[in-house]
Amino acid sequence: MSGGGPGADGGARSRSRGGCLRAYPALPVWVVEDHQDVLPFIYRAIGSKHLPASNISFVHLDSHPDLLIPVNMPADTVFDKEALFSELSIENWIMPAVYAGHISQVVWLHPPWAQQISEGKHSFLIGKDISTTTMRVTGTDHYFLSDGLYVPADQLENQKPLNLHVILINPTEASNSHEENGEVASAKRLKLNTDDTASTTSASSSVAPGDLDHSTPSVKKKEVQNSSALNRAETLSKCSASSSLGNSECPIREVVKDVCQVLQKGDAYVLDIDLDFFSVKNPFKEMYTQEGLLDCVENRVHQLEDLEAAFADLCDNDDEETLQKWASCPGMKSLVQLVHSLKTRTESPDYEMVHQAGLTCDYMELPHHVSTEEEIEGLIQSIKVLLKDMPKPTLVTVARSSLDDYCPSEQVDIIQEKVLNLLGSVYGTLDVHLDYSSTSSSL
Repeated sequence: MSGGGPGADGGARSRSRGGCLRAYPALPVWVVEDHQDVLPFIYRAIGSKHLPASNISFVHLDSHPDLLIPVNMPADTVFDKEALFSELSIENWIMPAVYAGHISQVVWLHPPWAQQISEGKHSFLIGKDISTTTMRVTGTDHYFLSDGLYVPADQLENQKPLNLHVILINPTEASNSHEENGEVASAKRLKLNTDDTASTTSASSSVAPGDLDHSTPSVKKKEVQNSSALNRAETLSKCSASSSLGNSECPIREVVKDVCQVLQKGDAYVLDIDLDFFSVKNPFKEMYTQEGLLDCVENRVHQLEDLEAAFADLCDNDDEETLQKWASCPGMKSLVQLVHSLKTRTESPDYEMVHQAGLTCDYMELPHHVSTEEEIEGLIQSIKVLLKDMPKPTLVTVARSSLDDYCPSEQVDIIQEKVLNLLGSVYGTLDVHLDYSSTSSSL
């Protein structure tokens, strides 16, 4: 059974800018335990010419963005893949592939309980920080700011642009989760407007007007975004008035349109699925006893009180005597370095603003939502609607994320079976590699 949707027989485009890409006999699906372990298989596909060396789109289903950066890793490490693979962790394995020039578009599809990055399109640069030789970004979302990853563009060399699209996926309601087939499916399948999207099977397909490049003036961007928002609202209004599509399917159809427009920009795409997309734990919640949690909170309250008092003092007088008084308090030693750094940038730092900015760091804890069976099935059905109307990917990567307790161990095998069955129903024969168990199979 082959997948539906535009270009389902050949990926986002049938050839790269550098020439024809090779085609796999059956869609490869690599299943690993830790998420960063999928990257070698993506690199292997680049080396074998199944994926292009650049301009890859990456569709990422996960309860976590995984878009952080190895903080102290030299940027040039990305050009030594074996050294790179040894440096990566589950939260920071995508951005090195962006800096290496392989990935240009990332679509993070997230469930309702994952809100680490704000919805919409984020266009920014990743490059080598000329002062530290590490990778840094010009992205200003809290996700990057809270880890200290932001630097201005003029501080970056070897800059690579990234278009990040953050899109919410809601579970499909049970009443809408029946299998679509035959003429009913054809009638309800999304028809991409030819004014907005060109054929995904053509190497010369044009850029969708709604997908703006960096040169568009900011006023124009706002106008187009407002227009897009109005069109979206009108479409959703029509959906709610229509009894034929139900409450959940219409927004998913809109997601299909958004994702397909992004894929127009790339020469091929990888579909990446973390099983904790469907059900997720915050393992750190279970690391502490109730007594330990109370002690942690009490210590943090005292620290915040000290910080508030210290910055209030500094607003009145930031001389060395005041600074050393507070630096002698437990946990406050780094205050000296902070104040000295601020004074090299401005003669009169706004200490109140600095204090408020500091309070926003680590502003959001990891998502924690152990899904019911109905919620898991609802997300499966939403993804099925999505994939049926999207082009076929070059390869699929899947992470179990169960040994570190992000995907609940009691649910991971059931979710994996559902995901593999879903992929088989959409794409037909799969070449499945269970890399975590040294077992491979064709489904």
